Amino acid sequence: MSVSPHEPRQVADAQHPARGQPNPAVCPTDDEAAVPHNKTDNKRSLDYVWRTGVAGGLAGCMAKTVVAPLDRVKILFQAHNPHFLKYTGSWFGVAEAMKDIYRQDGPLGLFRGHSATLLRIFPYAAIKFLAYEQIRAVVISKKEHETPFRRLISGSMAGVTSVFFTYPLELIRVRLAFETKKDSRSSLRSICRRIYSEKSHQKLLATDLASGTASAAAAAVNTAAPRSGLVNFYRGFSPTLLGMLPYAGMSFLTHDTAGDVLRHPKLSKWTTLPQPENAPPGKAAPLRYWAELIAGGIAGLVSQTASYPLEVIRRRMQVGGAVGDGHRMRIGETAALIMRERGTRGFFVGLTIGYVKVVPMAAAAFFTYERLKMALDV
Repeated sequence: MSVSPHEPRQVADAQHPARGQPNPAVCPTDDEAAVPHNKTDNKRSLDYVWRTGVAGGLAGCMAKTVVAPLDRVKILFQAHNPHFLKYTGSWFGVAEAMKDIYRQDGPLGLFRGHSATLLRIFPYAAIKFLAYEQIRAVVISKKEHETPFRRLISGSMAGVTSVFFTYPLELIRVRLAFETKKDSRSSLRSICRRIYSEKSHQKLLATDLASGTASAAAAAVNTAAPRSGLVNFYRGFSPTLLGMLPYAGMSFLTHDTAGDVLRHPKLSKWTTLPQPENAPPGKAAPLRYWAELIAGGIAGLVSQTASYPLEVIRRRMQVGGAVGDGHRMRIGETAALIMRERGTRGFFVGLTIGYVKVVPMAAAAFFTYERLKMALDV
């Protein structure tokens, strides 16, 4: 009986299965056998749209959950809570504040108010990622059309779309969060009715001053609106929109570019997973978990840096309107004032602290989104 020259190797593998199989993946989603086949190729189909929307919404929720403790501490610091004033002004203060909250309220104390955040962030993130996929498919219809500029435009337009549809929710949240009436609390319905019927920012500001609620929130929602109606739900929209253009655009551009670098032939054997057999032609191979986290983290770093000056201007405009003489400074006037006071550095005050929050948030968002796309076959 003839013996195949490969038989000894097969016998050895049968006796030592580990020799004939790849090492188990560190991250479960990096298991090569677990990579699903991509079934949804038509990006215009309803099936693709809802799957992408769900993946994007859950990705946004995961990202916010990762940084929820930081958000809780930030709010306490910004509100000058007397119990936490001793922790402000140092890096160790943030950690000490978290320990204090944990001792008093347990782990759930670090996530207080998080459910309301999730209700707001799910539609925002879902629309942003869904819009990016749809706009990108139109702007970059072919592989040869894929350029950094087209990626930037696709990301910026996706950010604008998501902000446009969810900005009223943010404005209502600001009103509810900053209300300081002691005797009664306005309902969601009454807040919406009040915003809808407001005639002008002068009248609203006078009302807020009389009721003791003039604050940064008053400036945030009191952009001039000469008539009542739905337009009132978009007060302060312009500065937010200008900040979103570079943030979303640079975020998606940097993530996709970093992904290209990590998929380079010299690196791909360490950074990528096998391409599914029936994946659409030209679709990039999925990144391993650590590579995807790096790409997302870099995207957060770059996008935060690019959009931060506009964020500083927006915050200055919000506060300036509440403590000034009623004159609402325009974006150019506010930028000139910051430049006179502190020079170029004035546009990047607090940027390092922003990195601590945005970098892990972006990494978690992109990682979760890409993994959910794999799980949902899109």
